[in-house]
Amino acid sequence: MPPRFIVAALALGLTLLALGERALAKPTKTFAGSIQLDYLAIPTDHAGRRLTLDGATVELSLKMTVDVTDKVSTSVKLCFACHGFEMGMAYVDLRVADELHVRGGRMTPAFGAFPLRHDPANHQTSDKPLPYDMGRMVQREVWNEGILPAPWVDNGIEIGGTHLFAHGQLDYAVYAMGGPKGGADAADFDFIESRSGDRYYVDNNSEPILGARVAGSMELRGHGTLALGASVMGGTYDPDANLAFWIAGIDASLDLGAVIVRGEYLVRRTEMALGSDPASRFKFGPKADGTFDDFFVKEGFYVETEVPIGKVALIARWDGLRRRGNVLASSPLDDRTSLLRYTVGTAIRFGTLRLKVSGELYQAHELADEVALHVGVATPF
Repeated sequence: MPPRFIVAALALGLTLLALGERALAKPTKTFAGSIQLDYLAIPTDHAGRRLTLDGATVELSLKMTVDVTDKVSTSVKLCFACHGFEMGMAYVDLRVADELHVRGGRMTPAFGAFPLRHDPANHQTSDKPLPYDMGRMVQREVWNEGILPAPWVDNGIEIGGTHLFAHGQLDYAVYAMGGPKGGADAADFDFIESRSGDRYYVDNNSEPILGARVAGSMELRGHGTLALGASVMGGTYDPDANLAFWIAGIDASLDLGAVIVRGEYLVRRTEMALGSDPASRFKFGPKADGTFDDFFVKEGFYVETEVPIGKVALIARWDGLRRRGNVLASSPLDDRTSLLRYTVGTAIRFGTLRLKVSGELYQAHELADEVALHVGVATPF
């Protein structure tokens, strides 16, 4: 039996079980949100708009959760950013136990650690790490963003749970989603098409992608917390379901109170359409045997350290991207290329308000080095 039918059958059974639970006398409603205004300047280029979405941008997140019964809740989240309004969340959560819940609707699938804190009030810098960056990285069009821009929002179903033990917890999730999109002659994901309502928020090839995540955390005898995780997803992204991809990632964080260290590594292998004339379509010629590789590999990482000192947090981050594989003839990139970024910054709290200031140095393999400066204000509410 195909995996999507197994998931659907299980979800239906758990739905019927959960709907039979006692309704709450008065449903509990929870509303929360966060907003950030950030200004990005690129002093090394007189027209930063050629390199990224510079200037002032606003990120807004509004979320409401309603506990319908003691086993059923619904969540809706509205986001606003450079791409305009987006329904970042609209799902029903069915809880059988801590170790088992079923979530169906529109959501961010369980992949990686940073998407869990992607809202602007939940991280200390204005910009996201390069593997998850969306819109604000320098040379964003040349690189076609990072690995998996956060938040990645999709339609589907997820089964997961949490098991608590003496000094920690273990989390898991498996899911089926519509997946990223690209054209019939795609050489990479089309992130605009994947997020655009003009093409409808539906699967473009009738084949869901599959993914999973497992993560755990433990207390270090009262001296801090260590968390580890691993994620994977894969499927096809073109209308004919011929071009496959997979993404894998690992993450770790160590919170010692006086210092917090986080890091992630992601890798994505993506197949490309060669077309009828690959010699003119691609920048680099065939291999010795006369064939062209029909895929590329893109890697991303970040390591960041946060030192909280009262109401001030000092942040240092090193992140980067690496790409191996042929590129389209119009691309300025080589078939082996890299991009590194060094970030230093601070976040200062004034009540619930947080002032974020950071500087970034980009070092590219073929392109000119660039400096980016961020000044932002963020707050939860």
